[in-house]
Amino acid sequence: MPPLSPPPIPDVSGAAPLNRREALRLVALALAVGATGCKPAEDIVPAVRSNGLAAGEPLRFATSLPLGGYGRGMLATSVEGRPIKVSGNPLHPASLGSTDLFAEADILGLYDPDRSRTPTRNGLIANWDGFLAELGPRRAALAARRGEGLAILAGRITSPTLRRQFDALHTAWPAMRLYRHEPVDDANGRAGSKLAFGRPLDVLPDLARADVVLCLGADPHGAGPAQLRNAAGFAKRRTVREGTGAMQRLYVAESAASLTGLAADHRLPLAPAALLDFAAGLAARFGGPATERPVDGRFLDALAADLRGAGAKALVLVGEEQPPELHALGHWLNAALGAFGSTLDLVEPADAPSDGDLGALAAELAAGRVDTLLILGTNPAYDGPSDLGFADLIGKAAFTVHLGTHRDETGALCRWHLAETHPLEGWSDLRAVDGTAGIVQPLIQPLYASVGAHELLAALAGDGGAKPYDLVRQTWSPGVPAAEFEDWWLGVVEDGVVPGSAAAPVAPPRQPTLSAPPASGGGGLALVLRPDPTIYDGRYGNNAWAQECPKPVTHETWGNALHLHPDDAARLGIAADDAVRIEAGGPSVEAPVVLDRRQAEGAASLTLGYGRTRPGAIGIGLGANAYALRRTDALWTLPDVRLTAVGKAEPMPLTQATLDEDGRDLAPEMRLADLAAGVRLKPKAAEPAATFYAAQPHEAPYGDGSEPRAWAMVIDTTLCIGCNACVVACQAENNVPVVGPDEIRAGRTMHWLRIDAYEKDDGAGAVFQPVPCMHCEKAPCEPVCPVGASVHDDEGLNVQVYNRCVGTRFCQANCPYKVRRFNFFGYANGQEYSNLGNPPLAARFNPDVTVRGRGVMEKCTYCVQRIAGARQRAEAEGRPMRDGDAVTACQSACPTSAIRFGNLAAAGAEVAKLREEPQHYALLEELGTKPRTTYLAKVRNPNPALEGERS
Repeated sequence: MPPLSPPPIPDVSGAAPLNRREALRLVALALAVGATGCKPAEDIVPAVRSNGLAAGEPLRFATSLPLGGYGRGMLATSVEGRPIKVSGNPLHPASLGSTDLFAEADILGLYDPDRSRTPTRNGLIANWDGFLAELGPRRAALAARRGEGLAILAGRITSPTLRRQFDALHTAWPAMRLYRHEPVDDANGRAGSKLAFGRPLDVLPDLARADVVLCLGADPHGAGPAQLRNAAGFAKRRTVREGTGAMQRLYVAESAASLTGLAADHRLPLAPAALLDFAAGLAARFGGPATERPVDGRFLDALAADLRGAGAKALVLVGEEQPPELHALGHWLNAALGAFGSTLDLVEPADAPSDGDLGALAAELAAGRVDTLLILGTNPAYDGPSDLGFADLIGKAAFTVHLGTHRDETGALCRWHLAETHPLEGWSDLRAVDGTAGIVQPLIQPLYASVGAHELLAALAGDGGAKPYDLVRQTWSPGVPAAEFEDWWLGVVEDGVVPGSAAAPVAPPRQPTLSAPPASGGGGLALVLRPDPTIYDGRYGNNAWAQECPKPVTHETWGNALHLHPDDAARLGIAADDAVRIEAGGPSVEAPVVLDRRQAEGAASLTLGYGRTRPGAIGIGLGANAYALRRTDALWTLPDVRLTAVGKAEPMPLTQATLDEDGRDLAPEMRLADLAAGVRLKPKAAEPAATFYAAQPHEAPYGDGSEPRAWAMVIDTTLCIGCNACVVACQAENNVPVVGPDEIRAGRTMHWLRIDAYEKDDGAGAVFQPVPCMHCEKAPCEPVCPVGASVHDDEGLNVQVYNRCVGTRFCQANCPYKVRRFNFFGYANGQEYSNLGNPPLAARFNPDVTVRGRGVMEKCTYCVQRIAGARQRAEAEGRPMRDGDAVTACQSACPTSAIRFGNLAAAGAEVAKLREEPQHYALLEELGTKPRTTYLAKVRNPNPALEGERS
């Protein structure tokens, strides 16, 4: 056993410890106070209404959660007034019933102890009334000048109610200005559509209708507000079963590895300059101007023929980091293929128009033309381009207000900081990427003295007592007859979607103008900046679930690293464990190096969101600040960067040490042509494999009525995109603790579900393989447990009896799949990492799942609490359980439906049918453990003309 004292953990709370019971009491008190008249009653509507709900039974409420300003429709689960889990809303087109890791992590963000709890003035505690008192004279002066000197900076605004408020304010004060700053923006894409069509338009791809897809630096599977929609479309055209003769073919040309690139049938790693040459060569094959740029002629000829053959079923996508000219070229190619109206639509932008970007506001501040500055929910002092020096300009305005959930880098520089209401605490509305509007309804009264953007804008307009609930209803009531509005409103809040609110497709205004990609420039090393796959643009930097979630493929946690191709590293004299200084014509940053064969030669990459100075206790001091390298003329790609080794880096906290299969085909692949020809991955075994284990009553045969239930899972690796939604969903559902970077380095990760990644074809692609507990029928963990803590139940589940476990860890040593997790410390019960034991975080726990203590082994249970709940509901309805009644947390989160779970003993069960597929296999099948968790091999659809050429 380890020593009784915990590992070194920074003490940032300064507060006495609070046990779980006391924390829950405080949350209940907050709910009671809210219910006794501090705020008027505002009815929230559950998605499934229930009469006579028993105490402790969960309620689910439809709502929308923002990411980059866009909404994703969710169902939030609340138990006795405590939101504890988020799942997807199947009625909402932006989620389609699934979630991403950010939506799952929003539960932890709600209870973040570092959230701002009250307004502050110059860093001292204040209140809303004091703010209104100081705002009053300022309002009067602005009104006299018709808003001159007022600047409002916000992120992407898609809320119809916020737009209405801004429009009303602008009508009253026409001289005011609204500026936009979104770190992960779509400015290049809209500039490209303006080049092509003469006006800014947004692209709405439909991957479900595409036979051939080409991504030029685009990552539709990657983190972002459209990820769930795109992943669902991808899955529809990549699902392969016996007899399938066709599937979507995916080509990707990119500079840094992405989730889309790793799923591609053909992936071409190209430095940014070479990617521009590649695009010019492709345009020439469709009638564009001839080019003498160096290109891979064979690859381009085969690609062009494939796109031309697909015609209107082809789709070309261009990444946001690419220059506007390349976006315009993408529009030209799609028009030439006939893709508009087939595989993609053009829509009007869903967000509010602005008077300029952050650079325009910086110029106004520098010129002294702004005396009142409101910053709504954005952090430009941290994530603005470094050459603007925006942090130094904020003080030039006499009256500055920051609205944010944390007193972050920007909030600390403003006179007033207002605590912002969390999306799960307040009313609002949001549009999705396709324009569909959804209602944001609260699940809990605000935990702190917070306000939202609606209240702040209403106060600026002179109504300091306005309520968001009333403001949102006022937005939607004009379009519905008064006699019908209440019924309409209840239906919309219950469903979470405003019917008929999606944006109508816009016909291309004109034949797109072809703009040649800019000259490819010099041959120096380029640095590509990207959103981080786990903390996005930094807004999840203080979320421990997001920080500890492994990044796809490389499995880095708690920080970022500079990714560099091994050949570039050798040329520069840089080793794998080095730290380097990155210089790009401005400020420099230091970062550890990860050698990555999936990087294009001539290109390094670094993710955004790290290196923060005021995120909170969890995110402080982690990683390198890529924003410090950004310039207004180089937001995504910095040419000719200089790397200098500065010593050895601290080891990165990794959850998977190698991507090598060591000669074993652990994650097999198949070709579509072979599958269509009737080839099986493995021949059907005539006899069961030899085993030393005795027969058990929970084993096969299934479906003969002898066993009522035999739970099993099948995971389709063709559909898994490695997004990690399942990992965080499992963590939220099962109270899986966070251990911190030092414990991760010691190999003590606690995630019940991991996603292994294995390199294929010399680093060109990868196979993602989610690995929960295998629930082996011949479980090696069971006979070695001296106290019978690891046993089988009568439904075939390998269960762990926590109060029997004495911590010998024999089961962990005997598990060949390494899916068991041991509590070396009280990670969730008295020895939490950093401030994770502080109130009100105990309110996040799922009451249906035991919180484990020190010295206990734990693992995936197939969400046994959900199985029990489904069984009880079926019994209450007087019927047997049906296939699909029990849905695990990982299964419900998966945006591609790669995870399927069910009862092998049920007639016609989907999991039983999937086990008969020709690409079916069991992990380490040769061991004879007979796992209940099995897989479908990854199926690729390579172009016969490029056979053998994946990179």
